Amino acid sequence: GISGNMGVASAALITGILIDNGGWRSAFYIPGLASMAIGLVYLIFERNGEKIDITEATTGDPESDRVTLKSSTLYRIFAVILVTTAFGGIVFQSTTFALPKIFSERLSDFAGTATLVGFYTFLVFSIAAFAQLVVGYLLDNHSARTIFAWVAMLQVILFIIMINLTGIAALIVATGFMLVVFGEIPISDVLVGKMAKSEWRSRAYALNYLVSFSVSASAVPLIAGIHGNWGFGMLFALLAILASLIFIAVLFLPKEITPTDSGLAAST
Repeated sequence: GISGNMGVASAALITGILIDNGGWRSAFYIPGLASMAIGLVYLIFERNGEKIDITEATTGDPESDRVTLKSSTLYRIFAVILVTTAFGGIVFQSTTFALPKIFSERLSDFAGTATLVGFYTFLVFSIAAFAQLVVGYLLDNHSARTIFAWVAMLQVILFIIMINLTGIAALIVATGFMLVVFGEIPISDVLVGKMAKSEWRSRAYALNYLVSFSVSASAVPLIAGIHGNWGFGMLFALLAILASLIFIAVLFLPKEITPTDSGLAAST
């Protein structure tokens, strides 16, 4: 997760540098060429690399440790996962897409070029990237419901504070809300992993990501429409509302979900 977030952070910095030094078109074709080169290298690696049969790692009877949850509880948990994934996807995409533009408007006193805007965005994302490591540790030692609720509540508070902030204060609060936005990412994955047995887990993750990507696609027109008519203050108010709905949905989770409670495949 940290590695992926550092990619998001680096994109902001690299884009700013490319725009200032090579024009906006370079911010498209240079990363495009780099992506194609990486894909080619991966293709070569895949064809020439050692073939490993992952089924060899499977031991024991996959049915032996399955305990079935009540259908009502199982469906409730999965409904919460899908709802929070949908709202969380909008929050994540809105903040990551909009932050450079937010900084160009609200940090104008000391971020007057695309490179500087990219640098401060990179700084915030780089710090926030490590939130997933912290949240992962907390999930290993505490209730997912408790951690999820705290993350959602902190989002609500920080989005409200950010509505009219500018300058250094905006930079500090932006770092705070990106910490909890990035920190939310592994929670749904952990819940799915605990609920679904191996033969159903891939399909459960696929459904989760389908919802996330489908809803996240609305983030760009949402940002454009809200910013064009009301400004970023209204965007943060909307994000605070979405985070509040996530918090409310999280309250419907059981207090604890242990791996031995898993029963998705059996129940379905």
